[in-house]
Amino acid sequence: MSIRIDGVVLLDKPAGMSSQGAVTAVKRALNADKAGHTGTLDPMATGLLPICLGEATKYAQDLLEADKTYIAQVKFGSRTDTGDAEGLIIEELPLPIFADETAMRAALNSLLPQFTGLIAQVPPMYSALKRDGKPLYEYARAGVELERAAREITIHAIRWTNINWPEATLEVSCSKGTYIRVLAEDLGNALGCGAHLVGLRRTEVGHLTLDQSFTIESIQQGLQASSSYILPVDALLQTLPHLTVDEEQAKRLEMGQRVPLNLPPVEALVRIYRATAAPHNFIGTADWRSGVLHPKRLISQAH
Repeated sequence: MSIRIDGVVLLDKPAGMSSQGAVTAVKRALNADKAGHTGTLDPMATGLLPICLGEATKYAQDLLEADKTYIAQVKFGSRTDTGDAEGLIIEELPLPIFADETAMRAALNSLLPQFTGLIAQVPPMYSALKRDGKPLYEYARAGVELERAAREITIHAIRWTNINWPEATLEVSCSKGTYIRVLAEDLGNALGCGAHLVGLRRTEVGHLTLDQSFTIESIQQGLQASSSYILPVDALLQTLPHLTVDEEQAKRLEMGQRVPLNLPPVEALVRIYRATAAPHNFIGTADWRSGVLHPKRLISQAH
């Protein structure tokens, strides 16, 4: 029988596994009764996939909004129908000829300023975005191409970390909604020779990093006690300011009541703790407006 587990597992997702498949595997390995992810990684991609268990699923949306960092391998000279190595090559183009390696690096570096900051990106047909209730990839598989409006995204930082021409590796820090496959294609178009993504690894989601993660094999084999794989629910929310309330205030919040606080008024989303010892002192999040706490997402305290 499955058990209630509240917390977050930072999974290093392997290639070839869907995000939902990863959730199911972790849920089964830990015998958890409820699990969900915080935004998909393509099956081809590897790396950080935070998986929320139990009450932590209430805060998955907060990580969907978070910035992400990726290591991306781009291959120049050919385009595929999906924008990555899983698709069929639809065009091969001659590679530019560089006088030497210095010229090649200069050419690649000169591409990056136009892909830095606020930019417009057209979502790919092979994506889970929906049109008339149907994901775009279903239209794409049927050979139908639909008009897609460009969306604004932000590239916070982008740099080449390794060049082994005609492949090159990028580190990209970006806002939610960024398609790295499209970025690879756009870089290829800007260089005039086309490109597609041949490798992708996510290293950061918000403040969470890959070096905190575990492989699915280590979790399934139980190489450590199951609790050692599980971060507390509030691990998702460490960038928010925090407040501690007394027991009476805590009970009022849990009943959905607003609580005035004798503190300077601040406009902020905050995480709330009751003045007792961990681990069950986290109450949830609240909007702190004009000196009053308005409960937002509270965790169930039943254990």
